[in-house]
Amino acid sequence: MEPIHVQADQALRLDAVPTVPCASGFFWIDLTHDEFSADPERLRDTALQLTGTRIFDLHLQDAANLQHPSFFDSTSDYDMLIFRKLTATGDRSVLPLTDLDEYPQLARRGQRLQEIVTRPVTFFLFERLLITVRNAQSRTIDQVRTRLLEFKSRPSLKASLASNEAPMTRLPQRPEELLLRLLNGMVDRYLDLRQPLTDRLDRWQRELLDPRRPFSDWSALLDARIEIRRLENLCEEQHDALQEMRDSYLEATPEAQQSDGYLVRVADVIEHVHRVLNHAHRLEGSIETAVQLHFSATAHRTNQVVRTLTVITAVFAPLTLITGIFGMNFEHMPLLKEHDGFWVTMFGMAALALILLTYFAVNRVLSDEPLRVRSWWRRLSRRDTRRQSDSISAP
Repeated sequence: MEPIHVQADQALRLDAVPTVPCASGFFWIDLTHDEFSADPERLRDTALQLTGTRIFDLHLQDAANLQHPSFFDSTSDYDMLIFRKLTATGDRSVLPLTDLDEYPQLARRGQRLQEIVTRPVTFFLFERLLITVRNAQSRTIDQVRTRLLEFKSRPSLKASLASNEAPMTRLPQRPEELLLRLLNGMVDRYLDLRQPLTDRLDRWQRELLDPRRPFSDWSALLDARIEIRRLENLCEEQHDALQEMRDSYLEATPEAQQSDGYLVRVADVIEHVHRVLNHAHRLEGSIETAVQLHFSATAHRTNQVVRTLTVITAVFAPLTLITGIFGMNFEHMPLLKEHDGFWVTMFGMAALALILLTYFAVNRVLSDEPLRVRSWWRRLSRRDTRRQSDSISAP
C-alpha cells in the first residue's frame, strides 16, 4: 500500500497510511490484489477514517474477483469503477503484442502472437480520495506515480520527447482527473495493439493467397480470431462502463457545477476505446474476407486443373477411338495394307487434335482470357465500321 498526497504544486509519498481526512488536495492509495486479499478490512477502515464512508461488502468482493468484467457502480458517497487493463505474461515462447520494436524480426521466425491477457483494476472514487486495487505489475500506474512524484524536477520538453513521454504540465487537482489520466494510459496500451495485429494479419492474408505453397497455420489463425473477439468484448464492456460513469456524473452534478474539462477527458477516453473496438471489427472482417478469398482461389485452381484434364481427355478420346478401330483383327481394312497408311493415319490424328485444340482455344475453354486473334479481329472490324460511318457523314 503506497499512499501519495497530491497537492496543487507537488505530490508527496507518505511513509504511512493517513488516518485523518485530507485538508488540501487529495490522497491516492494504491495497493495490489495480494495486499487487498490479505486484509480487505484494512481498506474499508482506511476509507472510513479518511472519508467517513463505509465501502459496501459487495464492492469489496468485486474488487477481489480477478475475473470481474469492466463495470461501474455509483452510490451516494462514492463511485466504483472496474477497468480491465492489459498485462504481460511470463511465457517467453510467444511474441508479446506490445513489443513493436522486435516484432518484425520475431515475426519472421514464425512465432505466434501472445494471447491478450487482462487484469482488473478497481477504482474507488471519493471526494478527496482515490483508491486503486490492481495487479502487482502495472506499467501505466507506475509511470503515472513516477511522474507525479517527479513533477517538481520533471524533465524538459526535449528530454520528454526523447523518452516518448509527454511532459506533465500540471498536477491533477481532483481524484477524477487522476482517474482519467490512469484510464487514458491503460487505453493507450490497447491502441498499441493495432499495428502488430494488423501486421500479423496482413502476413497471414498474403500466405492465404500464395499459390506456391498451401497455408497450414490454421490453428494460429483461429487463435487470432478468438483473441480479436475477446478484444471486442473487452472494448464493449469498457465502453459501457465509461459511458455509465459519464452519465452518472451528469445526473449527480448540477449543470452549473459540471466541469467541461472532465467531460472532454471522459469523451476522449471513450473515443479511444471506440477506436480500438472499430479496429477489432475491421480486423475480424479482414480475416473473414481473407479466408473466403483463400477458398475461392483454391476452388479456382481446382477448376483450372479439372478444365485442363477435361481438355486432354476430349483431345485424346477420338484418337483413342481411331487406334482402337485400327487395332481390330479384320483381314480387310482401309489403309491397313497401304504403304503410307501409317503416316496418313498419324497425320489425320494430329490434324484432328490440332482442330480440337483450336476449337477449345477459340471458345476460351483453356483460359478465361480472350483470344488475341479474336480481339484483333474485333478491333479491325470496329475500325472499318468507324471509317465507313465517317465517310457517310462527310459531305
